[in-house]
Amino acid sequence: MPNVKIFTDSTSDMPQGWKESYDIGVVPLYVVFEDATYRDGVDITPAEVYRKVAAAGALPKTAAPSPADFMNAFAPAVEEGRDIVYLSLSSALSSTYQNARLAAEEFPPGRVKVVDSGTLCGGIALLAVKAAKAALKGRSSGEIISMLEQSRGRLSTEFVIDTLDYLHMGGRCSGMQNFIGSLLKIRPVLRLVNGSIIPVSKVRGKKEKAVEQMLSHALSDIDRMDKELLIVAHTQAEKDAKFLVDALKEATRAEEVAVIEAGCVIGSHCGPNTVGMMYLTNGSRDTK
Repeated sequence: MPNVKIFTDSTSDMPQGWKESYDIGVVPLYVVFEDATYRDGVDITPAEVYRKVAAAGALPKTAAPSPADFMNAFAPAVEEGRDIVYLSLSSALSSTYQNARLAAEEFPPGRVKVVDSGTLCGGIALLAVKAAKAALKGRSSGEIISMLEQSRGRLSTEFVIDTLDYLHMGGRCSGMQNFIGSLLKIRPVLRLVNGSIIPVSKVRGKKEKAVEQMLSHALSDIDRMDKELLIVAHTQAEKDAKFLVDALKEATRAEEVAVIEAGCVIGSHCGPNTVGMMYLTNGSRDTK
């Protein structure tokens, strides 16, 4: 058993096989509809979220795990004598990071360390797997944190959303922007930069054009791309995900191109039919 156990939260959308293979703990966030509260990935599925949104015409609220949730998750590993490195959802997007830090203070000094991933979804999963592999090789928590802090600046996370409706309902897009975007069929390509989401392109027309542009952005990094693991994440966008996987495998000859389905919290903000790509480069990601 490694001396360090890696934890993350449900916004990593970590596949069950990876949790088991790499001994990664996952703390669920909450999805709150008017009449009930659900644990992301435990009590509710993304398909159920989309059905409820369609029926209600409104998005659920999402909530971070409480400090007590984190304490309960961390305690068994600490009691076993293991140190913990917890990799959080971007602190610019959620209070998850802060709540984990409050929980860490309740354990002996240095036993639980919290790292801001600066990203979400498959980007967190990629970093968590990298950290877990280091733990399996016997690396200390300090060495793992140093590696994560270097890696997160080399992480590329981009995605294409199919509809502005969810961003509009969530207050991230005005009614007029939503109307014009829907009328013109504008598909934004979004990127994580310094922990926050920014638009890098607005493609008019079919979604496939936006997906191809996102792929072009990735292939421009091909000479400095870390080809150990690339991730394609999606919300009920299997066709787009397959297109990207096939294209990335052919162009990059990567060791692994994995597909993950985004969970309830991520899906409730971006909506169905979203697709994205996450990978590391061998230098800082261009943020222009």
